[in-house]
Amino acid sequence: MARICAITGRRPTKGKIIHRKGQSKKSGGIGTHITTLTPRLFRPNLQWIRVKLPNGGTKRMWVSVKAIKAGLVQKV
Repeated sequence: MARICAITGRRPTKGKIIHRKGQSKKSGGIGTHITTLTPRLFRPNLQWIRVKLPNGGTKRMWVSVKAIKAGLVQKV
């Protein structure tokens, strides 16, 4: 099962790790240069919590911390 927030739909997004080499201009060099771009994933902060449903039941689901802090979810 993919780690996607059940409330907000937040999911992992693609990105890159940028490796730079060289001395910065600020410290007297000729500037840094990008040497490598490595793919990576930015994962959302998801918690596996028990959520109170509108019909009165409870269910465990992946919920982002942003949704919990915003009060979009009622924890049990």
